Amino acid sequence: MSGTGVWVAVGLTAAGCYLVKLLGLSVPATVLERPVVRRLAALLPVALLAALTAQQTFSDGSALLLDARAAGLGAAAVALLLRAPFLVVIAAAVLVTAGVRALAG
Repeated sequence: MSGTGVWVAVGLTAAGCYLVKLLGLSVPATVLERPVVRRLAALLPVALLAALTAQQTFSDGSALLLDARAAGLGAAAVALLLRAPFLVVIAAAVLVTAGVRALAG
């Protein structure tokens, strides 16, 4: 893609994002106050984050992959189950991932 084509794509993407935001702001308040919409708005970010985490942890292109990242995610899950503070959860994930990578060579 040429330099001009990249900027056209960036401009179109920015305009599209702005239009989606504008569309969201024009939704009537009565629609947003419905229980189903409130529940969906609460659960959708969690579902998207979980999907992104799973995709980044367990895939390499189109193949399923179990490596040090999966061990780190497991350590973070255990730390969360033990109700550890957020920084401890992150530290556990980092340390386990680094340890598995160091041991695996």
